[in-house]
Amino acid sequence: MRLFRTLGLAATLAAAFLGLTGAAASAQEKPGQGPLKIEITQGVIEPIPFAMPSFIAENGAAQDYAGQITRVISADLTGTGLFREIPASAYISRVTSFDAPVQYSDWKAINAQALVTGAVTVQGNQIVVKFRLYDVFSGQPLGQGLQFAGSTGTWRRMAHKVADAVYSRVTGEGGYFDSRVVFVSESGPRSDRKKRLAIMDYDGANLQYLTPANTIVLAPRFSPDGRRVLYTSYASGEPRIYVMNLATGQSQVLDDQQGTMTFAPRFSPDGNTVVFSLERGGNTDLYALNLNSGQRTQLTNTPSIDTGPSYSPDGRQIVFESDRSGTQQVYIMPATGGPATRISFGAGRYSTPVWSPRGDLIAFTKQNEGRFHIGVMRTDGSDERLLTASYLDEGPTWAPNGRVLMFTRETAGENGAPSVYSVDISGRNLKKVPTPGDASDPSWGPLLP
Repeated sequence: MRLFRTLGLAATLAAAFLGLTGAAASAQEKPGQGPLKIEITQGVIEPIPFAMPSFIAENGAAQDYAGQITRVISADLTGTGLFREIPASAYISRVTSFDAPVQYSDWKAINAQALVTGAVTVQGNQIVVKFRLYDVFSGQPLGQGLQFAGSTGTWRRMAHKVADAVYSRVTGEGGYFDSRVVFVSESGPRSDRKKRLAIMDYDGANLQYLTPANTIVLAPRFSPDGRRVLYTSYASGEPRIYVMNLATGQSQVLDDQQGTMTFAPRFSPDGNTVVFSLERGGNTDLYALNLNSGQRTQLTNTPSIDTGPSYSPDGRQIVFESDRSGTQQVYIMPATGGPATRISFGAGRYSTPVWSPRGDLIAFTKQNEGRFHIGVMRTDGSDERLLTASYLDEGPTWAPNGRVLMFTRETAGENGAPSVYSVDISGRNLKKVPTPGDASDPSWGPLLP
């Protein structure tokens, strides 16, 4: 077992995906019904068929980028399970100019409900990507066209920004493609396992290693602004919490006191406080550390293991796990400490609770009858829904829009290895996230500025 789980390690969600409680959520229209629509019925979503001709290269220097940007946008959208791309071989119209009028009848004939067109320009080391989104059946553009600019080295970010904008206009939800994930990269045999911090784009691209492979690190956690990462390291021989500045790569230890172990840290929503577990004399309680003043406050004081804390988005409450009832369960208490209320009452053990950035749901790990699950519940514990089932699933983390989760999945057997997976909160679209090797403990960061 990982220390993550040993220490302790969002409601009925078919409709909640778009923040509604009905059986259907409308974002824009289906053929003959007026605005493009995503139907959600008991977790089954009918993907929107869309067409996206390859973006136009408006000068010679853009030739190498236009096709790549188109492919990344397509992968972002189809990867959600909410969109289905119509192959180019079915196209009747050909888009040869970004400003050419749209022949809606040609796109309607191949049952495209949405059309995305775009163009790319490169001047020196600067790239500009512009796009338009059209509702084919109403024969109207969906909002105004947009453009994004940056250095050519950020062309993937430009693609993710376009995909975020398309996703938002069609679903009514915020996007999540222009974001990063920090995780633990694992390698080596079980007897000499190497674990180091790594960071990547949400889709596995642009991988970078943040720490060397000669120390064991666990449970990285992004700051709200995405500029810092908390993690637990054994560099000193005992587990200690460190905070890394991603711009400089420099780390410093937090609350380094002899005779204690500190772990399971997480930032407050304003980034000024860290809540964590501290073990001393066989007892584990929750503490809060103000990063500006250095003042430490004890939040719990029970003869139990209290760990896995996570703030509510408004910073007023903390959800955590504790075995104070005899088994691992999920509790909520004021962020300043005080009486805790148990909210998990299903069969099995609950751990790693994480508050959704939308504030409506709490994700968790559940172990029951020899199986592990990633699940969600409302903040009062009602409407529990299990999204996955496996030999070992644990440690959920939320996408910036609160509609997708990543987590660690480990396969059974002597050669079982951990990988990062994602699933949306309806329980659909379970898939493996590409990493160069074994990976665990993901933390999904905010949208990039």
